[in-house]
Amino acid sequence: MSKTIVLTGAGGVLCSTMAVALAKQGNNIAVLDLRKEAADAVAQEINNNGGSAIGVAANVLEKDSLEAAKKEINNKFGKVDILINGAGGNHPKGTTSNPFFQMEDLDNQTEGFKTFFDLDPKGIEFTFNLNFLGTLIPTQVFAVDMVGRDGCSVLNISSMNAFTPLTKIPAYSGAKAAVSNFTQWLAVHFSKVGIRVNAIAPGFFLTDQNRELLTNSDGSATPRGEQIIGQTPMGRYGTPDDLVSTVNWLCDDGAAFITGIVVPIDGGFSAYSGV
Repeated sequence: MSKTIVLTGAGGVLCSTMAVALAKQGNNIAVLDLRKEAADAVAQEINNNGGSAIGVAANVLEKDSLEAAKKEINNKFGKVDILINGAGGNHPKGTTSNPFFQMEDLDNQTEGFKTFFDLDPKGIEFTFNLNFLGTLIPTQVFAVDMVGRDGCSVLNISSMNAFTPLTKIPAYSGAKAAVSNFTQWLAVHFSKVGIRVNAIAPGFFLTDQNRELLTNSDGSATPRGEQIIGQTPMGRYGTPDDLVSTVNWLCDDGAAFITGIVVPIDGGFSAYSGV
């Protein structure tokens, strides 16, 4: 039986791949993104290939925007069965320049150089809001449709940072740890009304957000990129298609007794001690 699946942040590389894959299973797909043109492009790709999708503009931090999106989706496809909370990201103002604090950093006057003491609370707030509230608020809006119905679930997007925080990005790591914790909390909270709640924790995937951090203009790896690949037992970055089988599994009715888990999809990064 086809389901109605809502994906937030689905104009991006990773979630658009999920949307296309889930559409191939015969589901109705609501592609939500802050950028309407990006959402429409993904929906058009699905429809051109015989699927069923609509693109909807929505801001995951504004409940009124999400309520309007829900009304549009309900009118087109009926009640929502599955929500994938894909919107998220980092902010440079919540990122340190160096992985380790050194004594000389106190005297570094280089423009744009940031130590822990220079982190902007607004940048940290932005990151926490986008990742945590951007998961909580859409769930408040769309999970109402799922209460007391069979085969409904929420899938959140955590990160391998939630297991072990990466250097330089305390706000993002902390926000994704909050998403993992919230996934477990919500799974328990919704356990009596038939809504499963799980999460995936992607490792390193090349996206528009991290490409400059991990690769040089000629495509070669930056020092940080080399460090990441060296710490990944499988020796490569993930591709969007690497997420598909796990997403399909957690959204399928065959996973009816699985709730409250966070699945790493990271090529072994979180399992490797480095020696």
